[in-house]
Amino acid sequence: MGKRDELIARYADDLRNKCKVTPDMDLLTKVTIGCGPAIYNADSATVAAGQATEIATVKNNFLIKKLGLKDGPQLDDAINSVIETYGKSERNKYRAVVYYMLVKHFGKEKVYA
Repeated sequence: MGKRDELIARYADDLRNKCKVTPDMDLLTKVTIGCGPAIYNADSATVAAGQATEIATVKNNFLIKKLGLKDGPQLDDAINSVIETYGKSERNKYRAVVYYMLVKHFGKEKVYA
């Protein structure tokens, strides 16, 4: 099992145990691959939910550019909802897990088809 497979297994575990979501493994794998090398860097592999700049990055680079969504309060609401589901006290919010839940939230699975 390679490093990426180990990370995907860890993300699936977080989805099951911390978020109470049954992961679609095919989609989770595609979202993880879409994160690129960021998943291997300790700093970029996680989302610092308490930092406004980090939330702006998720919103602009992922929701608007990658998923093609229009800017608006619904994007902030979705990010907050995902962070709430993951657990505000959860220190390591993995980027791939946050992105996966945002893809599911907006029904944008076709972006990864």
